[in-house]
Amino acid sequence: MNNLQLEVVLNQKLSPQLIKDYCPNGMQVEGKKEIQRIITGVTASQDLIDKAVELNADAILVHHGYFWKGEPEAIRGMKGQRIRTLIKNDINLYGYHLPLDIHPELGNNAELARLLEINVEGGLEGNPQSVAMFGRLAQPMSGVDFADRINKVLDRQPLHIAPNQADKMIETIGWCTGGGQDYIELAAQHGLDAFVSGEISERTTYSARELGIHYFSAGHHATERYGIKALGEWLAQEYGLEVTFIDIDNPV
Repeated sequence: MNNLQLEVVLNQKLSPQLIKDYCPNGMQVEGKKEIQRIITGVTASQDLIDKAVELNADAILVHHGYFWKGEPEAIRGMKGQRIRTLIKNDINLYGYHLPLDIHPELGNNAELARLLEINVEGGLEGNPQSVAMFGRLAQPMSGVDFADRINKVLDRQPLHIAPNQADKMIETIGWCTGGGQDYIELAAQHGLDAFVSGEISERTTYSARELGIHYFSAGHHATERYGIKALGEWLAQEYGLEVTFIDIDNPV
């Protein structure tokens, strides 16, 4: 597939033009024209790029790419080394951030709900572009049991902050993969029993206790592995491309 055509295909699937983001979505670094072998991963780190070079990949497709708002614009240091490696090896880099979080079929939120067996009911912000979701478990669970489910599914022990009423059962639940911890207050306003995000802040502990809601921090990386993996699998199935997901472990 032509590298520009791949961008068209991804844009048609993810509709990045519909959401305001903190970085450019689509092709971020241009490489060779013809693409057959693609590496997918959460973040375009040097380790992931080196693995793509080792596997003779034509393109890298990630959730966390480059050129974030507010970062230094100069291509030097760590960013310079990453981009030099891509250009030297003629590798295309594609990144999709919020469009991949919110996609109803392949997105990080959709995939996390599927894995944790949450029936999706809607967006916490009340619109299709909501980056935080809410839903319902088939059967109520204790906070301890739900933490155990997260651990088994994501292979990552979550940090569980219980409300003051620690034995409160969980049936309704909100979630936002990655750095979505501040949606906990909106989840509480919706009367939900629990909220899950990737990252936690110091203030989140007090929010959970005082708002009466279970909170689970399951890891930014761990909660965002699955959207990019699903997107790569879709590309392979629909277009016959050779796609390999590489998990560069990150404990955060």
